[in-house]
Amino acid sequence: MPKAYWVARVDVHDPEAYKGYVAANAAAFAKYGARFLVRGGRSKAPEGTPRSRNVVIEFKDYDTAVACYHSPEYAAAKALREPVSTGDILIIEGYDGPQPG
Repeated sequence: MPKAYWVARVDVHDPEAYKGYVAANAAAFAKYGARFLVRGGRSKAPEGTPRSRNVVIEFKDYDTAVACYHSPEYAAAKALREPVSTGDILIIEGYDGPQPG
């Protein structure tokens, strides 16, 4: 079964208040076995509209990734994020098939 990912692109409007979201989301991510692959860092958008912060979080499978997003633990964290940022979150299933070469 392929892994799944949250891909988040965020513009943070209040970095101090956003720290509360970062602290609060740890409960949901720990419960659902999430693992950060990208958490900020340098980025460039050669196509499309960039955001200031990009995050990729890995989950064991798609159902777990969706369950984490809809969990009460993440809902509490999300309530702290929404007033201080604008962004997009995509939940996507990974690919386990053949590769080129």
